[in-house]
Amino acid sequence: MSATPPDFDVLIVGAGISGIGMAAHMEMKAPHHSYAIVERRDNLGGTWDLFRYPGIRSDSDMHTLGFDFEPWRHEKSIADAPAILDYLNRIVDERGIRQHIRFGHKVVRADFRHDDARWHVAMERADGTTAHLTANFLYLGAGYYDYDEAYDPGFDLGEFDGQVLHPQFWPENLDYRDKHVVVIGSGATAVTIVPSMAREAAHVTMLQRTPTWMFTRPAKDGIANFLRKILPEKLAYRLTRFKNIKMQDFSFKLARDNPQKVKDALYKKIEQALGPDYDKASFTPPYNPWEQRLCLVPDQDLFTAMKAGRADVVTGHIAKFEKGGVRLTDGTFLPADIVVTATGLKLAVAGKIDVRVDGEPVAFNQRFYYKGCMFSNLPNLAVVFGYLNASWTLRADINSDYVCRVLEHMRKTGTTIATPVLTPAAEAAITEDDVFDFSSGYIQRGKHIMPRNSVSYPWRLNQEYVLDRKRMKNDPLTDGILTFTRAGANAQAAGEQLEAAE
Repeated sequence: MSATPPDFDVLIVGAGISGIGMAAHMEMKAPHHSYAIVERRDNLGGTWDLFRYPGIRSDSDMHTLGFDFEPWRHEKSIADAPAILDYLNRIVDERGIRQHIRFGHKVVRADFRHDDARWHVAMERADGTTAHLTANFLYLGAGYYDYDEAYDPGFDLGEFDGQVLHPQFWPENLDYRDKHVVVIGSGATAVTIVPSMAREAAHVTMLQRTPTWMFTRPAKDGIANFLRKILPEKLAYRLTRFKNIKMQDFSFKLARDNPQKVKDALYKKIEQALGPDYDKASFTPPYNPWEQRLCLVPDQDLFTAMKAGRADVVTGHIAKFEKGGVRLTDGTFLPADIVVTATGLKLAVAGKIDVRVDGEPVAFNQRFYYKGCMFSNLPNLAVVFGYLNASWTLRADINSDYVCRVLEHMRKTGTTIATPVLTPAAEAAITEDDVFDFSSGYIQRGKHIMPRNSVSYPWRLNQEYVLDRKRMKNDPLTDGILTFTRAGANAQAAGEQLEAAE
């Protein structure tokens, strides 16, 4: 057991929403613990700094994508990336977090050693050199997708002589004025890019293999802006957040319980925007609403571009790429100077870090989620994987708060290792559930690498925020599963429990 303390009590990986949220929670709720944030890129913001495609914006309202502790002050609740980055930068500056961030550090390996109760972390710097840190606790806020690779559907670009771009790697200062653009895909990214590019391009076609359910709402939340005028800022934010959480929850459950009613409401909104003669088939997916995430069309921007003749939606399959455009299997030719492959992301677990315990590699797809925050028999590690049916930050907030409770408990009890212990006998009794009850392509493609999921709490990544928030806040930490031990001789307690159960 080492006589020297670790470099930091907590090492936070990633300076996006999840990492910044954890740091802010620690400043408020675990102030006795030291921490550092390591970020592989040169800027904070994660997704909101990485993606630079036209129109990049949230598809969740900022009263729930914002943090529970920091009001959203902008007039628009559906915000663009610059506004979100302003919000994050203000938080790190006002709360003294920026000085804790080390940019240009990519974590490649992390090995937890029971003998000294710390993670030994190896990082690559931007200049190719290696740095090492130790930390008692590791908090992974590195997101859910591969930063290095996007999903490649394997298109044969054949004779196509124009530009081909993926939204994840958008070139700087792309000139698309008066050009014909084909955006392949029908998810949130495509629905954002099409109306934005249509303002300057000659024409933009959204080419979809399968339609997506779309819903419209104003980019500005009238109730939120009214409440902010008559109430103190924090109270107005709290009320708006409560309203939007309840609306999200109601809408999701209604879609699951009465899908036809939701379909009719969605059709009605599209008809209001496009007129009664719109092509209903182009907006009718082969699945029910909320079996995949709905696509937001703020202020009807996509439909406005379609009505103006600057954009259209085409459903079909690609036969081949030809000179000057894309040929579909029905013979239709779509002229294109630029093709944007908005075909989705590639899921990644734990930021692709080589995670080990006492030198042994950790296979996350063999571990069960514990309270959607930690993993079975994996000590001193927490992660954020946000909600599929609500805003990402809702999970980030409750996980951060929970980890702060764990850290404070360890400080007060003099323990150094917190492990959710799952014995072989208990594991054998678990009934497994699909980790994601969503049919989205990127979800299905990545399920084989995802951790395991039980049908029942606590070995579960749940998709019900209101219930999760109550449990994470009120359930006792010492639940007979989360085991607190010390380094050295006492560190074997969890292992002995496992052996005794075998």
